[in-house]
Amino acid sequence: MAVFPSKKFRSSADANTIAARYRRQLAKRPFLFFGFPFIATMVAGSFFLTPATAIRYEKHDRRVRRVSKEDELGIGKSGRRVEMKEEYYRLAAKDLDDWEQKRVKRLPGEHDGVV
Repeated sequence: MAVFPSKKFRSSADANTIAARYRRQLAKRPFLFFGFPFIATMVAGSFFLTPATAIRYEKHDRRVRRVSKEDELGIGKSGRRVEMKEEYYRLAAKDLDDWEQKRVKRLPGEHDGVV
């Protein structure tokens, strides 16, 4: 049986093209002609995408900052006025050491986690 050569046939017209010269150089020095451009593209891309990412987060921060102090505390037009000192003393007046742990009632057919 005949053995087929592993090299592809390339005509003499294709020998002087840019692609042919690049293929020859790539075979001789793969890192210089493939690895280095790839790594350089990744590094340059990270530098070019950093401002775009910063713009995205700044826009999000501006939207979040628009919330007023009352909205932040969960007070709408119908809510009661909240004072931080009042809430602190109201919570401090409760007996936090006297509590009882209660299990949540499960839905029918739901596993309750008891082994």
